[in-house]
Amino acid sequence: MDWLIVSDTSCEIRALDGLAPGVGFALVPFKINIGGKEYVDMPGLDTAEMLRAMTAHEGASTSACPSPGEWAAQFEQADNIIALTISSNLSGSYAAAMAARDIVLEAHPNKNIFVLDTLSDAGALASAAELANRLIGQGRSFDEICKALKKFNDAGHIMFALSSFENLVKNGRVGRVVGFIAGHLHMRVLGRRTADGRIDFFFKTRGEHRVLARILEEMERTGYDGSRPVVISHSQNPSAAQRLKEDILARWKKAMVSIVPCAGLCSFYAQDQGVIITY
Repeated sequence: MDWLIVSDTSCEIRALDGLAPGVGFALVPFKINIGGKEYVDMPGLDTAEMLRAMTAHEGASTSACPSPGEWAAQFEQADNIIALTISSNLSGSYAAAMAARDIVLEAHPNKNIFVLDTLSDAGALASAAELANRLIGQGRSFDEICKALKKFNDAGHIMFALSSFENLVKNGRVGRVVGFIAGHLHMRVLGRRTADGRIDFFFKTRGEHRVLARILEEMERTGYDGSRPVVISHSQNPSAAQRLKEDILARWKKAMVSIVPCAGLCSFYAQDQGVIITY
């Protein structure tokens, strides 16, 4: 194999359609531990069952990133590697991939391995994978592709619309009183990524309609013009995802908007009814 695009499973997608000749696509999985049971974030994972187990479990649940060995096993498979990871400030996946890169290049110095810290997750990785595949198909050089991916990634945005706070409370990310009040008042909270790839919760309101409207306002504020792909990920909330897609297309008629269900890791953090949008 000449080329391999490999991503951790925060990317949501489980396959890459229309692979260019000589290109493969692979995933390295996150693992979620709930009450001693491990859920491996790969095709076939029942995310609905995982969320039910997480809600029923009284204690905190945890996630573990792919190991350097798992990354290295994929890096061995091709001459030219494009690796995509969730934000290094949200997970150790990037550090593990970089450690694997050093190990593999020591044994195979003629390989090309590029690891992109997306400072994001979900659709940002999926869109980067699609761009990499397209550029490879156009015959671009390895260095050209790396530069294009970095430029594309730097211009991206992501927002998280949350309606469930149980997991955040159990893991100490939100105070119990705040989580209880927010849950019982049917609050929706909107977060966005910071420049260094952390999450800034910047807006809260009651009801889903208002938070979806605020997403459109934020897209306009950040200069979205319909030219970049939009990926909407949802955790058991297809109706909100579809409504958001229709609102986006009503405002930016030529926008390319896709909807995907959250996979394991993003379901773990978005929780029930959460929506993630990247553009």
